[in-house]
Amino acid sequence: MAQKYKPAKVATIKELFDLSGRVAIVTGGSRGLGQEMAEGLAEAGARLMLCARREKWLTPTVNEMRARGFAVEGAVCDVSKPDHVQAVVDKTIAVYGKIDILINNAGLSWGEHPEAMPLDKWHEVIETNLTGAFLFSQAAGRYMLTRQWGRIINIASVAGLQGSVNGPYYVGYAASKAGLMGLTRELAASWGRRGIRVNAIAPGFFHSRLADAAIPLAEPGIKAYSPIPRVGAAGELKGVAVFLAADASNYITGQVIVVDGGRSIA
Repeated sequence: MAQKYKPAKVATIKELFDLSGRVAIVTGGSRGLGQEMAEGLAEAGARLMLCARREKWLTPTVNEMRARGFAVEGAVCDVSKPDHVQAVVDKTIAVYGKIDILINNAGLSWGEHPEAMPLDKWHEVIETNLTGAFLFSQAAGRYMLTRQWGRIINIASVAGLQGSVNGPYYVGYAASKAGLMGLTRELAASWGRRGIRVNAIAPGFFHSRLADAAIPLAEPGIKAYSPIPRVGAAGELKGVAVFLAADASNYITGQVIVVDGGRSIA
């Protein structure tokens, strides 16, 4: 007699978003949007390794998050340097025993018209924003492949989707973020059948050290044409990061989630 089909048990919504026992590396995690996303992962139960270029940014954030009861370690790291990247991966495994999640958030920009963009600044932006994400994905991915499980989230930008006619002008930043989207798709295609999901978040304008200089140029257009006519608010990225890191998004890979109040559709 044929056995009756028994559907698999469906996880509860709490289980789908639970990151208890998971270990996450967050680059550029000491301030701004990186810190916000790291806090979201920690609030969902993850243990963290935060990376930053400067000790003076990193240590206060690590101490603050530990005071809230989160399991957090820190590592000073220049993401464009392979030896720094590998040291963070090795330290994470030594401290926590594994790596489950990687958020490639570290980034910088340089504002200048394309015809005047200094080549050294172009290289600096590309090497941090794009090459750094590749290096970290490669180093963490090698470990994730041994377990056939991992989640990588690249922080792109709407700047990689559309240009700005009247400024701000940041050709290197725009190119790097468009490249991140391509990297996301390629890694997702290469590693999807080996247990690793790779997705990206493309934020619009949020207040941060990086964006605040450009917001006065962009905000009039946002207010005039965006379906949600304002700059992004604190807390509006952390839920997306947790979603992509958690089992709630297990059937999603190679995608770019745009968080811009709808500006890119209008």
